[in-house]
Amino acid sequence: MTQHLAAPAHTLDSTRPGWWRDAVIYQVYPRSFADGNGDGMGDLDGVRSRLPYLKDLGVDAVWLSPFYASPQADAGYDVADYRAIDPMFGSLLDADALIRDAHALGLRIIVDLVPNHSSDQHEWFKRALREGPGSPLRARYHFRPGKGKNGELPPNDWESIFGGPAWTRTADGEWYLHLFAPEQPDFNWEHPAVADEFRSILRFWLDMGVDGFRVDVAHGLVKADGLPDLGSHDQLKLLGNDVMPFFDQDGVHAIYRSWRKILDEYPGERIAVAEAWTPTVERTANYVRPDELHQAFNFQYLGTPWDADELRAVIDQSLAAMRPVGAPATWVLSNHDVTRHATRFANPAGLGTQIRTAGDRALGLRRARAATLLMLALPGSAYIYQGEELGLPDVTDLPDEVRQDPSFFRAAGQDGFRDGCRVPIPWTAEGSSYGFGSGGSWLPQPDSWAALSVETQTGDPDSTLELYRSALAVRRARPELGAGDAVEWLEAPDGVLVLRRGGFVCVANTTSDPVTLPAYGQLLLASSTVKATGRTAEIPADTTAWWAV
Repeated sequence: MTQHLAAPAHTLDSTRPGWWRDAVIYQVYPRSFADGNGDGMGDLDGVRSRLPYLKDLGVDAVWLSPFYASPQADAGYDVADYRAIDPMFGSLLDADALIRDAHALGLRIIVDLVPNHSSDQHEWFKRALREGPGSPLRARYHFRPGKGKNGELPPNDWESIFGGPAWTRTADGEWYLHLFAPEQPDFNWEHPAVADEFRSILRFWLDMGVDGFRVDVAHGLVKADGLPDLGSHDQLKLLGNDVMPFFDQDGVHAIYRSWRKILDEYPGERIAVAEAWTPTVERTANYVRPDELHQAFNFQYLGTPWDADELRAVIDQSLAAMRPVGAPATWVLSNHDVTRHATRFANPAGLGTQIRTAGDRALGLRRARAATLLMLALPGSAYIYQGEELGLPDVTDLPDEVRQDPSFFRAAGQDGFRDGCRVPIPWTAEGSSYGFGSGGSWLPQPDSWAALSVETQTGDPDSTLELYRSALAVRRARPELGAGDAVEWLEAPDGVLVLRRGGFVCVANTTSDPVTLPAYGQLLLASSTVKATGRTAEIPADTTAWWAV
């Protein structure tokens, strides 16, 4: 049963216009952030109890991964009721209290929205199955007869992102489309009832007081007319501006224009952020035109190795793509779907996903710290994934029997290692779950995480946590940082980036050797120890330094 609450006054108003243009947004994966009731699973009460930590960290907003009523076939990205909280996370009263507490602390709340697909336990889909072929409810999804003499073949050759066919046959012989797990049937966005329903869902949560939405699979809602076969195209092959028939179709933009009108009706500059995997940043820019969404994740940047030339190229390209549409660039290094950057950067070539030695671990963390300072120096908005401020690596040795990522159980475990970045984070140096909760944790935490806990790192000037706290404080205090659409590149040796923004200079040495450069002024912060003597400074390997000119 859906609860209805009195709408809270929206306490965050326009005292900071365009707050989202330079916001630092912290992603909370509720399962793994903090457990308030001791059942081993994170929940909204746990998140609420840790809001002061996020305030002290220095972020502007908190993005919550899904907490809706769900069978949890894909960790909540299979939604059965978009207006209810899954009991494992709490209730609507808990969500209301979390939003109010966050606003009282000056933090904004962004919630995940999953419009591409529902759970197979959504009432619409259950009725569609129950009523059989010809049911009006089937038109709200993609039901089709099969091919072959007896309809025994899928309607087309599309494959699921999680592996295997993107179609599942029902007991009555029809097939339904699911770009992800079979438990996640795709909505048919050509049907007006789907569009009406999501406009209503937006208003429900905006009335609750949320400050915005992260739009899951924003590029996938509209499919090509007729659901054509891929034919000879590989699923991941994108040629120029050509797009796959199930992703990045131009029809999605009419949906987002209608959503923008709703967002603009509400006070406090409510926003929407697109998770749009597109072949180019220029295609991504289409999602953030002035009458569409406010931000889009910069996955091109996330996938860039720790290499000066490649980083400069994607930074320039990102800023150039966003400039014509007047949207801020966004920068992100980790999230709940990718290998943490402290692990990605562990390989000397910058491409590894496994930490094999203590040297790998040290190198990965060193590069991760440097990459973070570079990211936070760039114009626009930055995203932080929970635990990266602790320098957490991926947990790469989880036993198969504890894994819960649905893609691990399909196609022989292909790409099914997202559990490694979802292990509950450590708060204290002791306890069965390092302070995550009183009842253990739903995924096992490594013994080494005691040394990475919030408790252990707090007050240690060399810790990654204190580096993040300092960087966010400097970013907030320096008027040159944050919003903007350009950087000035200064002359630098190969493998080194030097960018200037007003009276601020950022130096990033991506090489494996120290470099000697001018001391650009007062050293504000560095990811490792910089030796400044007179007019020069030695920047160690894999180090970023900030200067006030």
